[in-house]
Amino acid sequence: MKAILALEDGTIFTGTSFGAKGSVIGEIVFNTGMTGYQEVLTDASYAGQIVTMTYPLIGNYGINEQDLESDGPQVMGFIVRECSTHPSNWRNRGSLWDWLEKYGIIGIEGIDTRALTRILREKGTMNGVVTSEPDFVFEEWVSRIHDYRITNPVEEVTVKQAQHYPAHALDAQLQPHMDDSHITEHRPLKVALLDYGVKTNIVRNLNRRGCDVIVVPATASAEEVLALGLDGIMLSNGPGDPKDCVFQIEQLRKLLGKKPIFGICLGHQLTALAVGGDTGKLKYGHRGGNHPVKDLSLDRTYITSQNHGYAVLAESLNPKNAVVSHVNMNDQTVEGVRYLDTPTFTVQFHPEASPGPMDTGYLFDSFIDLMKQHA
Repeated sequence: MKAILALEDGTIFTGTSFGAKGSVIGEIVFNTGMTGYQEVLTDASYAGQIVTMTYPLIGNYGINEQDLESDGPQVMGFIVRECSTHPSNWRNRGSLWDWLEKYGIIGIEGIDTRALTRILREKGTMNGVVTSEPDFVFEEWVSRIHDYRITNPVEEVTVKQAQHYPAHALDAQLQPHMDDSHITEHRPLKVALLDYGVKTNIVRNLNRRGCDVIVVPATASAEEVLALGLDGIMLSNGPGDPKDCVFQIEQLRKLLGKKPIFGICLGHQLTALAVGGDTGKLKYGHRGGNHPVKDLSLDRTYITSQNHGYAVLAESLNPKNAVVSHVNMNDQTVEGVRYLDTPTFTVQFHPEASPGPMDTGYLFDSFIDLMKQHA
């Protein structure tokens, strides 16, 4: 069945429909990963977005139950050059096409994704519509496409009530870079993981290091979080403009200094805003598993997994209480901040990977050490 992708600037691509049928509007973004489409699709940071995969063949290893980062797809739509209809992998339990159809996610294949990516790089991310409707007329959709905006999606994707994951509940083989010194020797360290759109692998990384994890709704107050009797607080990734999260920023101000804090992605941005810093929207964002980031304290560059459209502005940070700890080697944007007046550090990239390299998993070890120091 014929499908159309129409961008708000009037560019139109014609391809073939796959997954569910119908029409969907969202922000068009691209991801440069060669694998990991299932993790991308289930990452809540993509809420409100239609994701383009730059790698030309997607779906060739199918779908399984192990690689989900949430309960199901979080994207608005999916754009690929070719969707494989004959997946092959020992873990495969079904095709990408059928899985997207099951969850009502609209896809389009058969378009020039290189040309689309080039447009987004040159003009920046923009809204668009993917539709399989045979009588689609662009002029009738212009105002709806242009006006589309998802406001504070964090409260839509967060858990509705706290979820408890005892130490090793999501048991998995220890990562190669770990050593036994980072596993808690006596009682498990208790961590509140504030869910702004959390990925399951963040829970796994804390779990396999012996942490007792409580995933807390983003709507919880600082008082409710502290009442849990914690050793530390983890701030998750999540979707949308960080400045929309007014309530979450206010609660973070109350939490800073109370317990050791480690923030990832949106959690990194919200922390900067909570201390008076600022964030700005990137032209086309960083999404993929091959972004070089330099750890300034170690004078070492790592390849990282990333998924964000906003960044902390370095010049907005007060050098008396915050220093940039990591920078992006492609565009020099802020990738990490260490706070001097509280036991807090945050990073923009994803040390839990999924999908992507696990080079920066050592940051979870650093968080364990920080909690032990302040126990």
